[in-house]
Amino acid sequence: MVEVVWRRWGIIIAWAIASAGGLAHAEQYVRTNAPHAVILDDETGTVLFEKAAQTPIHPASMSKLMTAGIVIDLLHRGELTLDTPFSVSERAWRTGGSKMFVLVDTDIRVEDLLKGLLAQSGNDAAIVLAENVAGTEEAFVTLMNERAKAWGLTSSTFANVTGQTDPGHQMSALDLARLGHLLWNRYPDYRYLFGIEAFTWSDIEQRNRNSLLGNFPGADGMKTGYTEEAGWGGGGTAELNGVRRFTVVAGLDSSRDRTREAARLMEASFADFETRAFFEPGTIIATAEVFGGQSDTVPLRIDVPVSFTLHRRALSRASAKVIYTGPLTAPVREGDQAAVLEVTIPGQGTREFPLYAAETVKDLGVLAKMGSGLKALFTPPEEPIF
Repeated sequence: MVEVVWRRWGIIIAWAIASAGGLAHAEQYVRTNAPHAVILDDETGTVLFEKAAQTPIHPASMSKLMTAGIVIDLLHRGELTLDTPFSVSERAWRTGGSKMFVLVDTDIRVEDLLKGLLAQSGNDAAIVLAENVAGTEEAFVTLMNERAKAWGLTSSTFANVTGQTDPGHQMSALDLARLGHLLWNRYPDYRYLFGIEAFTWSDIEQRNRNSLLGNFPGADGMKTGYTEEAGWGGGGTAELNGVRRFTVVAGLDSSRDRTREAARLMEASFADFETRAFFEPGTIIATAEVFGGQSDTVPLRIDVPVSFTLHRRALSRASAKVIYTGPLTAPVREGDQAAVLEVTIPGQGTREFPLYAAETVKDLGVLAKMGSGLKALFTPPEEPIF
């Protein structure tokens, strides 16, 4: 349906060019029992869904993504190699909680330590990495906090490398998703480390606690976590049919709840969301009225793609309109900005895109322009097309 609203000589003329009945209030289309949750699109970085996702929480071992990130960045810069040996201190060997089971006074390759950190969630592996990179855990934590600022993780502060509960150790679900997205895309050579389903060290095989791996099609990362204070949480990523999503759930009451909600959110991330292109660059969107020109109208062209990755229900309720102050006065030159396209999507607000004259409309001249003005003055407004 195309509705044309004429307001001659006037202030604003608007065309409704796409409409499916907007909503007065934003809606949440995804449901999850997780107290904190987020879905992030890989290609655009768009937050598709969030539930208390910007609230700083205890991240537990999910924060080991940052521990790994510091080391992976050093690998990327060439300051370390996967074969660089790191020595195991007595402090690292004695570290409690989840363990890789390192042995004191031995050397372990960086690659094996990262596998132990990410697949086995080894607190001991985290201490070995920190001490060998920075000298002490405290110095390594300083690197983590500096890098968090550089990477735009605005709700993250770190107090340790293991994820143990500390008032100064917090991340939001959104920061966790963004960190996973950043590591995946900035350091593609090391993606395999996040999807290892099982790893053996000291003759002890441990399976990755990420239940999405091997169970959800296309799942290949990222990291889970649990402490009594934080509850059960997990960050995941998967790719289906060339589309990748990142999800985080946190604050759940049991491992079973985490497994169920992680799978439910990841399934929804693919089933309920899509990328829809409304207009391609070069598309003629509408026409604008012109006064005093050799043509009464000029076509309006958009020069950028207009597309959104959102929930299907939100996309179906999108509306758009062309707004300009009119009529335009000739001459109008091709390429001049002549109008604005406003696209409104429930719950997402309104975005504006400039529209440009697709043709040149030359001036009629003074006498012809006067006659055109008199004719328009005594011509009644046209009725809407539909």
